Amino acid sequence: MLWLALHLPLLSLEAFCATLTPEQRLRPAVLLTEHRVSHVNTAAAECGIRPGMKRATALALAGELLIAESDAARDAAALQAVAHAALACTPAVTLHDEQTVLLDVQASLRLFHGLPALWRRLLTSVAPLGHRVHSAAAPTALGAALLAHWQPGSEAVTPGPHVATLRALQDRLDSAPVWLLGPGREHGDALQGMGLHTLSDLRQLPRSGLARRFGEDLMGELDRALGLQPDPRVWTLLPAVFESRLELYARAENTDQVLDGAAVLLARLVAWAQARRVRVACFTLAMQHEDHRHAAVPATELRIELAEPALDAGHLQLLLRERLGRVELVAPTLELRLHCRHTVAAAAPNGELFPTRSSEAEGLTRLLERLRARLGDAQVQRLVAVADHRPECASRSVPAHGAIAAGPPRMSASALPLHRPAWLLPEPLPLAARAALPLLQGRPLQLLSGPERIESGWWDSQPVARDYFIAQTDDGSLVWIYRARVPGSAGDVDWHLQGRFA
Repeated sequence: MLWLALHLPLLSLEAFCATLTPEQRLRPAVLLTEHRVSHVNTAAAECGIRPGMKRATALALAGELLIAESDAARDAAALQAVAHAALACTPAVTLHDEQTVLLDVQASLRLFHGLPALWRRLLTSVAPLGHRVHSAAAPTALGAALLAHWQPGSEAVTPGPHVATLRALQDRLDSAPVWLLGPGREHGDALQGMGLHTLSDLRQLPRSGLARRFGEDLMGELDRALGLQPDPRVWTLLPAVFESRLELYARAENTDQVLDGAAVLLARLVAWAQARRVRVACFTLAMQHEDHRHAAVPATELRIELAEPALDAGHLQLLLRERLGRVELVAPTLELRLHCRHTVAAAAPNGELFPTRSSEAEGLTRLLERLRARLGDAQVQRLVAVADHRPECASRSVPAHGAIAAGPPRMSASALPLHRPAWLLPEPLPLAARAALPLLQGRPLQLLSGPERIESGWWDSQPVARDYFIAQTDDGSLVWIYRARVPGSAGDVDWHLQGRFA
């Protein structure tokens, strides 16, 4: 067995700071538990605020102090997101306590080509969640958790200590302090009074005497850490539908403040989707507003549909930013909820050294997604072929939904011929003629090919009978013109400009 432990020592404070705006995160901030300071950020520590202080004392040291109560539900949601990120590396993930996630990675080593590569992949997956992580590896679950808590390593972003055997784990933990065990913290003063400072001191005393005085849990926990007793765990299961909420510390008066909080929820969404091996096709952001004059204000919901399912938090945030730019908040926002039910089971695209047709199509798809998010679905159209020979009736505009690679919906007619221009004038432009040759801006056109005869439309009372030509202007550009087959009455113009070639 090989276990990895991820210990998040600042989870409560980081989960709270995630609800702050970038400007507020620079201010001193503390969390209170039973009216006393339990967590402080760097700015608060520089002001002299320490855990255990009373609220009034902390306020006296920092007048601009941000204060909030510890919230177990908020911490649990943040820890659950870390567990989801860990599930992308192994299905055997469990929660050890309120700050630690454990992974059994023995069966995943071959898939990730060894422990170092798996470890780096794990820390990379957790990094977007914005937590400081202490990690360790050991042959037992509790042993890995104790090492991550006690000896996290020199840097929080790199793998921590790795103990390969039970014997090496026992030697490493012998010098660990007794407070590392849960019962050791509960009876810390009594153990210190007896001269018991390390786990080695505990193992040298008779077990029966320690059990009578401190209970069976003290030595039982040590035995599970050393692999002398079984340590069954309950695995974390992924929900089929993603649902996460974030209560904002301060009222969000504009959409930029909403986007700061939504970025946290999007990072959790991506961690969940990676664990399920799916890509996000659609998600909904609900903004719960402050009541106005004692009247409930309905929540504002934004539904973001992607033309191409994606797993890029930056791209999802960009689409959300465009949509929020068109929204005017009816009231200040107090809480955000992110919901995702629609996903696509597909592998993420491989990285490519040189552009390919698929990568170019993906870039165009993302451009259309941004335009739809900014302008609205009805304002972004594309052309599809229609079974009609008349050029002005051979295509129609439809909303640009779906992936570009999918192409237009299946029609009874084939796509437009290549010898026709893609861009047609809204209405044919009458052209003057000189010596039976059409003129454009007073200059004669050179006929290069034609005629292509089109005679159609008799069934809908809009018949046409035309001969089409490709002509060249004096500057070398190509245009598409036609001449009516049936001459009109005196004064009618026979030549018309229908389109231009790019």
